Amino acid sequence: HHTASAILANEAFNAAADPNRFPEQLNNTIKVWQPKRILWNTFNFGAVNATNEDQFKFDVGGYNALLGKSYGEIAAESRSQHKSQGFGVPAGRGLAMEYFKNTGGVAPVKDIMEGNDLTWKRVPGAEKIQGIINSVIRSFDFLHPEKSVKELVQLYDAMNKIKGNSWIEKKKSDVKTLIEQCSGLWIEAFANDAFGVTGDSLRLNFSLINRSGINVSVKRITFSDVDTTFTNQALDNNKSLTFSRKIFISKDINLSQPYWLQHKMQEGYYTVNDQQKIGQPDIDPAIKGTFVLTIEGHDFDFAKNVNYKYTDPVKGEVYQPLTIIPAVTFGDISSFYFKNNKDAVIDATLSAHKNIIADSSAKFADLNKPTDDTVSLNFDYTLKRGNIVHVPFTVSELQEKVYKLKLSSEDHAGKIMKSISYDHIPAIHYFRDAITVVKNPDIKIYGKKIGYITGAGDKVPEGLEQMGFEVTVMGDKELSHNNLQQFDAIITGVRAYNTNDWMANHYDKLMSYVENGGNLIVQYNTSNFISNVKSKMGPYDFEISRTRITDENAVVNFLKPDHPVLNFPNKITENDFKGWVQERSIYHAEKWNSNFESIFSMSDPGEKPDEGSLIIAKYGKGYFSYTGIVFFRELPAGVTGAYRLLANLIALNKKKAF
Repeated sequence: HHTASAILANEAFNAAADPNRFPEQLNNTIKVWQPKRILWNTFNFGAVNATNEDQFKFDVGGYNALLGKSYGEIAAESRSQHKSQGFGVPAGRGLAMEYFKNTGGVAPVKDIMEGNDLTWKRVPGAEKIQGIINSVIRSFDFLHPEKSVKELVQLYDAMNKIKGNSWIEKKKSDVKTLIEQCSGLWIEAFANDAFGVTGDSLRLNFSLINRSGINVSVKRITFSDVDTTFTNQALDNNKSLTFSRKIFISKDINLSQPYWLQHKMQEGYYTVNDQQKIGQPDIDPAIKGTFVLTIEGHDFDFAKNVNYKYTDPVKGEVYQPLTIIPAVTFGDISSFYFKNNKDAVIDATLSAHKNIIADSSAKFADLNKPTDDTVSLNFDYTLKRGNIVHVPFTVSELQEKVYKLKLSSEDHAGKIMKSISYDHIPAIHYFRDAITVVKNPDIKIYGKKIGYITGAGDKVPEGLEQMGFEVTVMGDKELSHNNLQQFDAIITGVRAYNTNDWMANHYDKLMSYVENGGNLIVQYNTSNFISNVKSKMGPYDFEISRTRITDENAVVNFLKPDHPVLNFPNKITENDFKGWVQERSIYHAEKWNSNFESIFSMSDPGEKPDEGSLIIAKYGKGYFSYTGIVFFRELPAGVTGAYRLLANLIALNKKKAF
């Protein structure tokens, strides 16, 4: 990715001033332009040194006295926010030279910004602005920033006289922020509820405080359907003006979700139809409004987002984005259902976000047809806000097709809501259509009972139940007390050996299970700087590599076509590797003992073949398998071939397999 981005950056540098490149992106707001230069930040890392003293270089380890930190310390804090990547690093202090090689444009000699006018001279008509800025800086009082407000207002007025310049618009926004901050103003609008529900009301709370005693009054506040007009109501020094209003959330309002998830993702990239949003780091606010305040005789519009505010007993006052959601959402619906020549039983969970009393019907819209042909199931329900009800549907008319499940009585009522919530980022909610695939696959299974050892979390157990297996999910306690010989196979969840230190305590018991005729299938574990396997996994030695096959359409070569895993109870062919999603396999085995057999060979384009995606060893009367094949991705996606292959792995220790 790093190499690809560097190649693309150089191509973009050359394309930036060419109006014939990507003309569909050009409009009234986007013009072609030529950057002054592009540089490659060379490196000295590991055994590779791309730097030399002839290259342009400068010190990035400077100290910022206002912030009280060096830029190396700030950089370390930034890297340490990559929580899921384990990127925490020590802070860098002192001299730190970085080297740059020019790859396009005019090479710098003394300064990286050479040839770029960074003064106000580049803005026509802005000759006086720099003088006002210098005056504001000279007279600024750290203890009384409100003294600068009058001059900042003059600066804003001077900028406001210059039209049609994007740099002026950006700086006007910055100056307005300075006016707000130097004035000590507190301006907010918030809700006590995390969600605004379509077709329902929501109470908004407003709070304004003039904490510096400057001359400021409220002229008007407009938030969605709320238009609260004041007749220049003054904000007295440090006295809070608070009030609340109830608004109605239209059924036509957009649901709150990241703009990059609103449309179906294409292969390799998100679909973003609004070009102006590309690069926007956050979602659009659910409700946004304007506070019009008169400061020192001049009106200023302060745009504010409505947030959800609450008090946590540990964290204190917490702000999160307000989210617009449908009146009813579905819980997770399996992405597919196996009919097995029987009726399809579709389990739906409905969550009510407002009071609903109505007769309704669930409709299954056939997405394979251009028209909205539906199969309707009528049912009565009465839901109060906060209710979660389970509604199973048994449908016999559905064919092997893709269907969208929706409720006919409510707008947006065919959505599943998903949430991402971590302490270090704002909470995000997003929606996807309640879509399911009904299949009637040719999958034969042998055996009945599966023991599944929990790992980092996956949906393989649900897939096993779809196939007809009885699944017992086991943790440390269950592994200790259960008689393992009752299971036709034991499968470890993804990264089970990375996440569970107690797996080492059960090594002998698991090996005894295999030796006495059991079948242990270990799904992938990682080996990297974040997590390593601390326990031995198999009866014979092997190591875990970082090799993966990221191309889901990569050719799969059968190394042992006569092996039972490819023949019983399902005959595995090339067709079983069609329609896979995202990738083939990850964290392959390497350096395995000669008792192991390798089953497949595969590779990404341009790379050498690797045979470590699935290795199998006979041990005593039973079998041990390690696999990086991404069953955890393919089973929830309903990939029939992955089910058939897993069924064969489960059947390895059955006599009929020989």
